[in-house]
Amino acid sequence: MKFKIKLVMSRITMTVLSVLILISACTSGSKTGTNRQLPVYLDESKTIDERVEDIIPRLTLEEKVALCHAQSKFSSPGVQRLGIPELWMNDGPFGVRSEVLYNSWTKAETTNDSCTAFPALTVLASSWNMELASQYGQALSEEANYREKDVQLAPGVNIARTPLNGRNFEYMGEDPFLVSKIAVPYIKAIQDNGIAVCVKHFALNNQEYQRDTVNVEVSERALREIYLPAFKAAVTEAGAWSVMGAYNKFRGQYCCHNNYLINDILKGEWKFDGAVISDWSGTKNAYEAAMNGLDIEMGTLKPYNEYYMADSLLYFVRNGKVPMEKLDDKVRRVLKLNLRTAMNRNRPWGSFNTKEHTDLARHIAEQGIVLLKNRDNILPVDTKKCRKIAVIGENAVRTHASNGGAAALKPRYEITPLAGIESRFGKEVEVSFARGYSAYTPMIDGRIASPAYDNMQLAVEAVKLARESDLVIFVGGLNHNWRQDSEGYDRESYNLPYGQPELIRRILEVNSNVVLVLVSGNAVDLRFAEDVPSIVQAWYCGSESGHAIASVLSGDVNPSGKLPISFPATLEDCGAHAFGPEAYPGVNETVTYSEDIYVGYRWFDSKNITPMYAFGHGLSYTSYEYSDAGTDSFVYSPGDKVKVSFSVKNTGTRDGDEISQVYVSQINPSSERPVKELKGFARTSLKSGESKVVEVELPVDDWAFWDEQLGGWSLEKGRYDISIAAASDDIKYVVSVEIK
Repeated sequence: MKFKIKLVMSRITMTVLSVLILISACTSGSKTGTNRQLPVYLDESKTIDERVEDIIPRLTLEEKVALCHAQSKFSSPGVQRLGIPELWMNDGPFGVRSEVLYNSWTKAETTNDSCTAFPALTVLASSWNMELASQYGQALSEEANYREKDVQLAPGVNIARTPLNGRNFEYMGEDPFLVSKIAVPYIKAIQDNGIAVCVKHFALNNQEYQRDTVNVEVSERALREIYLPAFKAAVTEAGAWSVMGAYNKFRGQYCCHNNYLINDILKGEWKFDGAVISDWSGTKNAYEAAMNGLDIEMGTLKPYNEYYMADSLLYFVRNGKVPMEKLDDKVRRVLKLNLRTAMNRNRPWGSFNTKEHTDLARHIAEQGIVLLKNRDNILPVDTKKCRKIAVIGENAVRTHASNGGAAALKPRYEITPLAGIESRFGKEVEVSFARGYSAYTPMIDGRIASPAYDNMQLAVEAVKLARESDLVIFVGGLNHNWRQDSEGYDRESYNLPYGQPELIRRILEVNSNVVLVLVSGNAVDLRFAEDVPSIVQAWYCGSESGHAIASVLSGDVNPSGKLPISFPATLEDCGAHAFGPEAYPGVNETVTYSEDIYVGYRWFDSKNITPMYAFGHGLSYTSYEYSDAGTDSFVYSPGDKVKVSFSVKNTGTRDGDEISQVYVSQINPSSERPVKELKGFARTSLKSGESKVVEVELPVDDWAFWDEQLGGWSLEKGRYDISIAAASDDIKYVVSVEIK
């Protein structure tokens, strides 16, 4: 606990002791016996705005500038003489990152910073469960409070435009409505405990390839309808306290100091009152940073006084090139962030790595795992028929939470799929393991390390084991190696790596009873798996990964997750890849989003392309029947809410949860629109044989589209179809209404 005590004492020195001295000085009285009043900024009965305005005139110019840039890898300074503490930031949308040394990325190697690894945000999105999102945020904030962090650098709400994006596993899928609905309760729960979120990456960080230099060109309509809604919801609905700028450029200007994105939209249109924080080394221009809305600069690879928002900013203000009002606005936002977090004496102490947290991590994983395919009901595993189970694939014994870039954690433990399967089935049947393939680790500079195993020999051993077994559970997919699911690089191929498709084909030749468990944060090419009877999308599920996977395979948990992304049959079927290199990965460091608003299922619908697995797809061990769909009226006006109702019955023999989706289509629009767009959903728990009436409320104003000629949102009169669906390609009922 030495590190913990040292950290606490540092904060005490900066905050409590300084404040006590100040309070004492203000209340003890002078030699004449008169009492001085407590400064407004220390008076917790005052509003945050009042306290901030009291601080600003007390600051020197140098102190103001210091607040606007880092003092270490993960902190920015406070003002010690006034008792204003430093701000400590933390990577990790899935947990609280391990400590690093003060001025470097080197791990501190402390022994008390092993956290709970919660499932990746793709898993949370696959649950389609807003209450679970709130619980996730609550638990994450408890761990952050325990570790005395102030700003959690999460969530990531960028849209999954291409399955090659190495960072998609950090995000929540392809649909802006779903991302928004999952992000808002996650954010609210974190901030309710006095931890600020830092919503990232604002904006259009949809590829890692050339992320530091690539310029994104996209229509205003696509920007507004696809890429900004989740950020807008985070700010206007959840009240996010900070936002992180992206690395890339947008329309020729870096996002961390993009005037249109930050000043015009974020702080102007959306009235954002928080702080804009740069991504680490994302600041590129001193004057633009000063003028275009950046508030805190982090991670620039220079001495701290040489940061763009340090000596340069001081020079600009002193010489009148940057108005004092601009600097004061930055300071105001940083101080507000500080008062909401580090100076908030009502923040709870938090808790760390508790059983409640690991139980929640497991529950999230169980609700987010997606059953893609289950021919002949091969799952759940019938131990009366399957006496010998072969577990094959390196991902069965590989852990993932400690890798991947900024999302990497130091979990106290991580249950592998093999460990989970052995724990669940080992007392009933014989469980054997064969690695099957070796996922060697390529080096970042392009050199390839020598494989630790002979892949040809591994394949022979795997096929032999498969032949001798009743059931094969192949645990494959991707990992966080270079050019896979990892920050800083995009995937080099849509195919499964390390020869997995060929190995699975060879296994099928000797044993047709194969379950493919995919561990990945992205869609993969599954054309090779036509003869595989069952496929489970298991994602990256964190500390309790193995137990969660085994629960689903065994039927202890009835799978209920549904895809937040589409699985294209081929990469060329994806809209981002249909227009040549100009659309991805870009030409001359410029990428043009030629598919426009047609991302994900919107593209497949508009082009009549059948995906391998559709957005919203997910099977169960039971079956559901829809009936009695309708609305509370047939005619609506702007500002109204359409109440959609329908019945869902569990017609199978197992209890389960069904995720129902509601899509809206405009009939005969004046402007081109997607065939349908997700506008509502509901998760319903049903006992075997039980039926429930499900109600979903749809605000009519949400059906508007961005009219580029008008320069704003347009809600047209006319007919709209409301589709009640089990997936984007599985429409159960269509109800028509009219907007007058």
